[in-house]
Amino acid sequence: PDLLPACNGEITTMSFLQDVVDILLQYVAKSFDRSTKVIDFHYPNELLQEYNWELADQPQTLEEILLNCRTTLKYAIKTGHPRYFNQLSTGLDMVGLAADWLTSAANTNMFTYEIAPVFVLLEYVTLRKMREMIGWPGGCGDGIFSPGGAISNMYAMLIARFKMFPEVKEKGMAAIPRLVAFTSEHSHFSVKKGAAALGIGTDSVILIRCDERGKMIPSDLERRIVEAKQKGFVPFLVSATAGTTVYGAFDPLIAIADICKKYKIWMHVDGAWGGGLLMSRKHKWKLNGVERANSVTWNPHKMMGVPLQCSALLVREEGLMQSCNQMHASYLFQQDKHYDLSYDTGDKALQCGRHVDVFKLWLMWRAKGTTGFEAQIDKCLELAEYLYNIIKNREGYEMVFDGKPQHTNVCFWYIPPSLRSMENKEERTSRLMKVAPVIKARMMEYGTTMVSYQPLGDKVNFFRMVISNPAATHQDIDFLIEEIERLGQDL
Repeated sequence: PDLLPACNGEITTMSFLQDVVDILLQYVAKSFDRSTKVIDFHYPNELLQEYNWELADQPQTLEEILLNCRTTLKYAIKTGHPRYFNQLSTGLDMVGLAADWLTSAANTNMFTYEIAPVFVLLEYVTLRKMREMIGWPGGCGDGIFSPGGAISNMYAMLIARFKMFPEVKEKGMAAIPRLVAFTSEHSHFSVKKGAAALGIGTDSVILIRCDERGKMIPSDLERRIVEAKQKGFVPFLVSATAGTTVYGAFDPLIAIADICKKYKIWMHVDGAWGGGLLMSRKHKWKLNGVERANSVTWNPHKMMGVPLQCSALLVREEGLMQSCNQMHASYLFQQDKHYDLSYDTGDKALQCGRHVDVFKLWLMWRAKGTTGFEAQIDKCLELAEYLYNIIKNREGYEMVFDGKPQHTNVCFWYIPPSLRSMENKEERTSRLMKVAPVIKARMMEYGTTMVSYQPLGDKVNFFRMVISNPAATHQDIDFLIEEIERLGQDL
């Protein structure tokens, strides 16, 4: 009650916000201090019982509110910590953080130029620049920032369907033939989730086989397209992946583009994880053929280290998103405004309320330049190669697939001494399955580091190391290996 807009609330407000900033600055400093824990782990019931989180009728004091802020950050995972390797999005960028603060203070909505003039223009400029980097002439086309890669992929599916059967917008699925989409067996689950949400159905997403490195096999794709057509289904979308979630594999985009052209199918590239490599002269060849896609998902909040969330869908054909999604709401998109209406982006979005996600990316790009992003991406890939080179011949490690990783994903098993000379294949496998989860649980209890694990296909639980935090160093990689051995050798 003492804060602005309260009468004479200015002094209280300034000192309150100053205290909040102090809490934040301490957290930032701790995030990069290797002697601090990555996580202060507690079980859910412990955290619920240890503090009073309940909402009350009466207000709390500002002292208590500041205490709430401290407590929340005390148990937060330090995703900017150089030893946090758990997710595809890690790191804490100072300019990105500053941009997020400014965005929150401006607190506006992306639907019209009328209420978000600068942000709408920055989105226009940034999306055009990203399309140029994909390789579309003059950065032509369209795009939007969406709430994450899953939604970007769903947009692609929505637009691909509309392009082939525009009547679906008014008449619904009953008015069109049975559609099928194709994606690799290693692709992100959001492709099926989008099909479920759009009424296409998960059974209509056909999974294409991958080679041992996790890349889609083009001959299998063509075979399954022909098969679907013979059954009377209509293939409408192929979603290729540039940087798969677990293996970090890049599908062969040129071969896939040839097949899509031959059968007149929309080609989408899910580059949520691998799209950032377009910033690197050394690594962008991995996305050769991406310029032939009809749409591309690219998440700067992953490899480029932009604060969450920042995900772009880019579409080669201009005007398609607008005709697919517009509803002409007259209270927002009045046609007799006094400025150029093409800057009112709200009617091409699925959302009405849309958060300003572009400012973080734009400001970071200004601060680093393309070469700055390139340097941090090259550094992360170099660290992944360093890790691979250390463990590929090290006792107690087995690689999940041969050859150096194409992205920063390094997939491996740690084999405890007790399993190293075990003959019985079945028993060894069933015991190996339990190793990674126990090591991970111990990591979290000690709070020293975090790295992800999962099974895949017929392969039991293995570690998936990913590096996207430019603060990580060779020492942190060495630390991780030593920590896995320390926590796992008695298993």
